[in-house]
Amino acid sequence: MKMSNAGVSMLGVVALAGALAAGGAVAQAWPAKPIRMVVPFPVGGGSDSTARILGQRLQDRLKQQIIVENRTGAGGAIGTEFAARAAPDGYTILLGSASEIVMLPAVASKLSFDPLKDFVAIARVADVPLLLVTHPALPVKNARELIELARKRPGEINYGSAGNGSTSHLSMALFNSVTGTKMVHVPYKGSVQATTDLVGGMLQAGTNTMPAALPFVKSGRLRVLAITTPRRSPLLPEVPTVSESGVPGYEVTLWTGVFAPTGTPKEIVAQYGREIEASLAQADAKEALAKLGSEANFSPLEPFTAFLKVDFARWVKLTREANIRLDPQ
Repeated sequence: MKMSNAGVSMLGVVALAGALAAGGAVAQAWPAKPIRMVVPFPVGGGSDSTARILGQRLQDRLKQQIIVENRTGAGGAIGTEFAARAAPDGYTILLGSASEIVMLPAVASKLSFDPLKDFVAIARVADVPLLLVTHPALPVKNARELIELARKRPGEINYGSAGNGSTSHLSMALFNSVTGTKMVHVPYKGSVQATTDLVGGMLQAGTNTMPAALPFVKSGRLRVLAITTPRRSPLLPEVPTVSESGVPGYEVTLWTGVFAPTGTPKEIVAQYGREIEASLAQADAKEALAKLGSEANFSPLEPFTAFLKVDFARWVKLTREANIRLDPQ
């Protein structure tokens, strides 16, 4: 039986509509399976805790399981590279931080990933302040006095860090650079060991995240001089910023953010952004982050991407000026 031209045209329209509907259904089906959130640091750390707080809320909103997967080693390089090489299908994301996204690449001569090219910066999530602290035996009560003493005694004051290229290392290297001081860096294999020796008096100064340092500050075993972020913390409103303490422009913030492999569909990236913003707007999420000494600080893709470029350039400049280079192990 022959079909009229009108009938053929109508079948074509129906077929096209069906194809479009099927394509829309596929797009709308995401996520159809569990999502993996890679954390390049150990269980129990700040990045891991942030990932679990955010992951639970994303899971509730996306109606799909979020599996936090810790892939540690090489200062965060191993987990970051793994996430960069994952299929860009929306089912693998990275909970990254300033440490491995901008600081490590600024000092490591051999990395198999480029954080600015291999990732889409979906959203900034939260900021963790660092505290500038000293052992109580050091005769200083604020950052100005530390600067004066360090200038009088170049090479005599030691500070510890979690390792070469770590946040605690580069924050103090920046402090040395902008104040003209020459405090000596003592690298450790982790922040716990460095904090232990600072509390024990084997070291005199350093920076540490607020959650790690606060218990020792409250017990009087460490003295806090200043906070490294641009604003004071609600948890320590009486503690001035480093910038307020005679070092204008100084800022180090251990930010965290969510990243996806480059090539992840724009629609999925946009949906992640919306869901992350909504998750961080929840009062219980803000409270949970605050208990870590962290502050929710959502920033969407475009401003977060622009910020990353500026932040990376800043650390490249600092590390070149201070001649800080390393190969991740």
